[in-house]
Amino acid sequence: MIEKLCNNLTNKIKYEIPGIDDERAEIINYGLQLVVGEIPKIFALLIIAYICGVLELSILALLFIIPYRTFSGGFHLKTHIGCIVATSLFYIGNALLSKYIVFEPLFIKYIVIFAIWIFSLIMIKLYAPADTENVPILRKKDRDLKRKLSYLTMSLTLIIAVFVTNTIISNLLIFGVLIQTVSITRFAYKITKSKYGYEEYIKSQKINIAT
Repeated sequence: MIEKLCNNLTNKIKYEIPGIDDERAEIINYGLQLVVGEIPKIFALLIIAYICGVLELSILALLFIIPYRTFSGGFHLKTHIGCIVATSLFYIGNALLSKYIVFEPLFIKYIVIFAIWIFSLIMIKLYAPADTENVPILRKKDRDLKRKLSYLTMSLTLIIAVFVTNTIISNLLIFGVLIQTVSITRFAYKITKSKYGYEEYIKSQKINIAT
């Protein structure tokens, strides 16, 4: 239904605005699907979070991790239902973990944060920015900048988690970084059948040269 709506909107835009070729129309259609597809996903997330009793925590989990996710990227599922399920698990799961898990004594929390920081540094070096086939990040300058900002936002989030005295808020930051870092890994891309856009572009270039 969402795909049909976006296709109709794209055709209308293409018909009414001169100069839009098939390639630009495809980009417009993809953008519309992202925007329109977000609406039911957000409503579903809020409803499920409310039922689970973690509405406010889920919203905070979303807000806290936006900077790191913006720069580091991550997999995107191809179906709207799959995307809703993954988003719910991502943010509501974080809220539930943060609510019920307590790191005691306190030095265990510091060890966990340090371990997640090291793991994230390695994964960012290997995979960030983790793009997709639909929106590949091809320019080296852009990739380098996003990788550096991934290091920065990830580290700042964990530093804040060290000093926040509220256990649940601190956990939201810690688990948010961990979950987001996992979402850029090759393992996550493999189980979700996603592909890194930059890698696919390089492969296509090699094939073109070979032929």
